[in-house]
Amino acid sequence: GNSLEPEERSMEPPAVPEEAEEEEEEGAVPLSVAPGPVGCQLFGYVGIEAVLDQMKIKTMKTGFEFNIMVVGQSGLGKSTMVNTLFKSKVSRKSSQPGQEERIPKTVQLQSITHVIEEKGVKMKLTVTDTPGFGDQINNENCWDPIIKYINEQYERYLREEILITRKRKIPDTRVHGCVYFVPPTGHWLRPLDLEFMQRLSKIVNVVPVIAKADTLTLEERAEFKQRIQEDLKTHAISVYPQEDFDQDPEDRALNDRIREKIPFAVVGADQEHQVNGKRVLGRKTKWGIIEVENSAHCEFPLLRDLLIRSHLQDLKDITHNVHYESYRVQRLNESNRPGLSPLNGLPGKGPWHMVASCPPRPQRWARRHRPLLSPALMIHPLPWSPASSSHLSWWQW
Repeated sequence: GNSLEPEERSMEPPAVPEEAEEEEEEGAVPLSVAPGPVGCQLFGYVGIEAVLDQMKIKTMKTGFEFNIMVVGQSGLGKSTMVNTLFKSKVSRKSSQPGQEERIPKTVQLQSITHVIEEKGVKMKLTVTDTPGFGDQINNENCWDPIIKYINEQYERYLREEILITRKRKIPDTRVHGCVYFVPPTGHWLRPLDLEFMQRLSKIVNVVPVIAKADTLTLEERAEFKQRIQEDLKTHAISVYPQEDFDQDPEDRALNDRIREKIPFAVVGADQEHQVNGKRVLGRKTKWGIIEVENSAHCEFPLLRDLLIRSHLQDLKDITHNVHYESYRVQRLNESNRPGLSPLNGLPGKGPWHMVASCPPRPQRWARRHRPLLSPALMIHPLPWSPASSSHLSWWQW
């Protein structure tokens, strides 16, 4: 009929021009099977580049999250350094602004969260100040509270991630970077520093710095930095940026220049002074003013560029893809063992994670129904959990 004519016409092969037939006869590749170029050249504006603007607008609305931890002895200027880093009182902010803000000595693990905004970009900053590391006479296992805190943040993120109905954006409290303050002794690293950085570098990004570098001369600073680099290589301590994670050649070249400067010799100050008609952050001494943001005086600009301006997103990516991933694999492997938690399937770390054992079977009931039970059932009783009301007791069953 006439209804089949369009289908028959569509099944016919398309007409091939005479020029194409001549090329095929000569052995040329047909146009239909010719390989296309890797990048297709557009003849007009499509608007693909607008994707970057969309991502920027969406990110500016949601904001960023960045969590930093400072570790070191008391009196090395950890809180002052964080305030200098973000040019605001983000660490140990005084409750009474009228009084003089005096930074107290750290006595316990503290986390302070602030929302910082610059040119429309919001960042939720969490600063974790640690207890005075190495202040005690007996420093055995003094790193346990710090390592426990880091793992607790991984555990909190993991339990939110494995939920069936989870949030669209999981709150990220994981530590993205840890700034370790080395006292300016001018000698080699202490055994306590080596032991702690070996343990810490396996679970978090560690950036070592020489605190209060203005107490050392330029020659002493260079010699001390070289000794620290030798200690790190000898004890196989991988600090950030790690060589194993450099994939792009340009990133590798940049990170190689950064690794030559590590540890950074920094000076912290949260007060401004007049220098040549300009207000600068610095420390005033009898012989002059040590400018914090002057690369000729200290290496604080290098530390700021590493943590904020060039490698902030890389710190978050390595934390999520490397450190958190290794912790997640370890915890999920532990979940394959018996004794799981009835709430989320992960082995617990507290008394509420323990599954209650089966109550003892009455001897009278067992003696009466002994012929009806198999040997396997007599040895392995039926599972029972207080979290489930569907399991009946032995005497009810």
